[in-house]
Amino acid sequence: MDIIGNFLLISFIGEAETSAAVKGFGFNSNILEANVINIIILASGVFYLGRSFLTSALEVRQQKITEAIQEAEERLQQASARLAESEKQMTQAKIVIEQIKKEAEATARKVKETILAQGKLDIERLTNSGKSSIEKAEVQIKKQIQQHITNLALKRVTSQLQDFMTPGVQSKLIDANISQLGGQI
Repeated sequence: MDIIGNFLLISFIGEAETSAAVKGFGFNSNILEANVINIIILASGVFYLGRSFLTSALEVRQQKITEAIQEAEERLQQASARLAESEKQMTQAKIVIEQIKKEAEATARKVKETILAQGKLDIERLTNSGKSSIEKAEVQIKKQIQQHITNLALKRVTSQLQDFMTPGVQSKLIDANISQLGGQI
């Protein structure tokens, strides 16, 4: 169509220039002078010969466009399928993440409870151990105090006996004990 349109435009411009130069603007009724027959023959030849070329060119163009549209539709379908698959995977990933979070929270609670329970047991054990150590220390201190008191008492008695026991008192005591033993033997 571009060829025919260009041809008609050129012929119209050429015709307008010749008629404007001679008479100004107007209609030339002389068919032979205006070359209307030549233009019609030329236009019909171009139309007849160019029609098959233009038709085949347009068919090829239409086929390419159809193929491009089909290819675009296939790409759209593939992209839609990939998008759906990606959305499905993202949904599954979110579910897995939520499960992991819940499991992590549950594990953290269990660990916390275990640590607290172990801490309570350790505190009880340390408290009992401390009480036991204190009781042992008390018993040991009481024994030491008793031992010390006994030692002090023995020292005092010994010192009092040494002061009280003179050689005369000793001989009287020995004689009295011998006389008591003599009756039993």
